Amino acid sequence: MTLLTISASVPKLKPDCKASDLNCHATTTQTGVFFLSIYIIALGTGGIKPCVSSLGADQFDETDDVEKKRKSSFFNWFYFSINIGALVAGSVLVWVQENVGWGWGFGIPTVAMGIAVCSFFSGTCLYRHQKPGGSPLTRIAQVLVASFRKWNIPVPRDESGLYEVQDKESVIEGSRKPEHTDAFPFLDKAAVETVNDKSTAGSNNPWRLCTVTQVEELKAVIRILPIWATVIIFATVYSQMLTMFVEQGDTMDASIGPNFKIPAASLSIFDTLGVLFWVPVYDRLIVPLARKYTGHQRGFTQLQRMGIGLVISILSMVAAAIVEIKRLDMVKEHNYYESKTIPMSIFWQVPQYFLVGAAEIFTYIGEIEFFYDQAPDAMRSLMSALSLTTVALGNYLSTLLVTIVTHITTRHGKEGWIPNNLNYGHIDYFFWLLAILSGLNFLVYLLIARWYTYKRPTGAFHVSK
Repeated sequence: MTLLTISASVPKLKPDCKASDLNCHATTTQTGVFFLSIYIIALGTGGIKPCVSSLGADQFDETDDVEKKRKSSFFNWFYFSINIGALVAGSVLVWVQENVGWGWGFGIPTVAMGIAVCSFFSGTCLYRHQKPGGSPLTRIAQVLVASFRKWNIPVPRDESGLYEVQDKESVIEGSRKPEHTDAFPFLDKAAVETVNDKSTAGSNNPWRLCTVTQVEELKAVIRILPIWATVIIFATVYSQMLTMFVEQGDTMDASIGPNFKIPAASLSIFDTLGVLFWVPVYDRLIVPLARKYTGHQRGFTQLQRMGIGLVISILSMVAAAIVEIKRLDMVKEHNYYESKTIPMSIFWQVPQYFLVGAAEIFTYIGEIEFFYDQAPDAMRSLMSALSLTTVALGNYLSTLLVTIVTHITTRHGKEGWIPNNLNYGHIDYFFWLLAILSGLNFLVYLLIARWYTYKRPTGAFHVSK
């Protein structure tokens, strides 16, 4: 952020022309400094996002019933705080950038980030630290290699015949021993002892013999992957806020009073407001009420919570399609085909944004909690990072769907569903398509959720303070 602020403030590092100039071009050095700062921010974000939620949740003792209950609320308020930042960035900072300058617009969050870093390090001595367990990717590779090396070795019927250390704690630092499961029996071959498992030094070769804990780590990851895949469709729906919702809003009346127009892209603030509204409602009202009926400590199981969010995301697409049908009816009735905007208020879009916000607090927060809770103890940051990839893949899938739909619907000289002039198009069909895909995805999710088995750790678990 410091480098980005410098690139927007130092005269030599920004183009010497006005933004309105048609021939305004940055030099190679100016472009290089700008993109270097952007890539550094992306690198830092990739390190912060999957780890900060895991570190925060690690501060709660899972053996204490009170702290375990509070940990579930932590994920709600963690996501709440993120959206407060998004609200400030999308309103105050945008105004500063447009009316004061980009140097100040980048400088303010740079100072805020500096304060945050100082605050973070000042609490280092107070944190509970989980012991690092080494590279999880190496352990996964070891199980796969050992399993394939013993592809012709039978697995004993009694799980006591599988290799595991006899200590109370797992051989993996910071990880409890999980219960053995019967799923994916081929992987159990990695824990079958043979005469060839010793290295030349006399110790067990980890590429030939793995503990049951290592095998169960990989099984846990495999069980989570189908749940992860179903969230990609949800992320595709979520990405419409920055694409099709904006395109739809650009054709509507954005006036607020006689002298002000709200940009269509700024309407996403209602998604943020929706999150800020629903998080306290969910945590303080819905969870206690649901707890009375379900008897579950969290009100809903993590998979139930995610499923509710998937249903709400379908409703958001239905709402968007209904708004578009109403808009096209007005275009047809008054012959507004060539009009850039039509006299239909952009605030008709508020319900679809608000529904997306509601879906977020069920599915995205549920996903964060699920991936943390169900990940092997020594893989929590890795699995949190995996959960974040659904956002990127959802955007890629959205782009792919638009490309396919455009290619198919523009055959034989037709305008297609998503033409440059949406008054001649049918993006309502695209919203219905996403609703149908989300519905099918939800049915698949139900089958996967019924098949899924929650992990049951049995060993001791220690963190250092």
